[in-house]
Amino acid sequence: MLTLLLLLAVPVLAAAALFWWQRRQHVAVQSRVGMARQDCEQLLELVKLLQQHRGMSSARLGGDTSFEAPLRERRRDIDAALGSLARTVKAEADMPRPCITHNELVLFRHRWNELIEKLPTQSIEQSIALHTQLIGRALDWLAALGEARIELPSQDRLPAPLVRNYTNHLPALAECLGQIRAIGAAAAAQRHCSPVARVRLMFLVTRATTLIGQAGGGSVESVTVLARQAVDSLLGTVRRDILTGSEVRIGAESYFATATSAIDAVYAWARHCGHQIGEMLDQHSRLASNETVQPG
Repeated sequence: MLTLLLLLAVPVLAAAALFWWQRRQHVAVQSRVGMARQDCEQLLELVKLLQQHRGMSSARLGGDTSFEAPLRERRRDIDAALGSLARTVKAEADMPRPCITHNELVLFRHRWNELIEKLPTQSIEQSIALHTQLIGRALDWLAALGEARIELPSQDRLPAPLVRNYTNHLPALAECLGQIRAIGAAAAAQRHCSPVARVRLMFLVTRATTLIGQAGGGSVESVTVLARQAVDSLLGTVRRDILTGSEVRIGAESYFATATSAIDAVYAWARHCGHQIGEMLDQHSRLASNETVQPG
């Protein structure tokens, strides 16, 4: 009789053990994805700050001294944002293929400090190029984290387009607009747009239009509509006040504010995607918690 009871109990115990093992695995994955979202938020903030510093530097090098104080403030913000990445680096060090390493962050900080030292003697074009290199590296980290730590571990819980919007498509759109802000701010400060800058702006305007379509700019969600309207306003300003005619017809501060509103709207859209990711993961976690073991 005892033997029979043991034989009957084995499948039930095995099912229970499997359930709790799967539950622990699920909780571990949820925790890692949640931490990855925080890491992505920090990188989004770093990219945003670097883009602002690039635009302000262009205006300052173009002759607008009103950007002196904001530049100093932005540098402090960037130093703080780089410091916040220490936890990300520590967490990634335990991974088989880290998305960001300690040495990479040290090199990034070195190049950032080098940029600050050289900035007063740089041309506008050199400043934009140096900033853009750093921003590109941070965007690479963001895309790698999004794919390896959020998208792949959550294939059965999250739509891939949502994750890619959050860590790839929308950051790329914001960077395109950031370059438009930097080049346009310099032109507005100088009241003149060089032929090279004009060609670059025309290319970036076309690319921004393409990127917002790829990111789902046709959505009727309010955050998407607001972002699309803000981007359209910026692109219209570039076409009307910078690319039309021989003289730039907008001041640097006004132009910078218009461009920043568009970029902020895109970041709000990206963070909305991040919020949606969090809600979907929480919902999936609650459903998993309510599941019960069905004895075999």
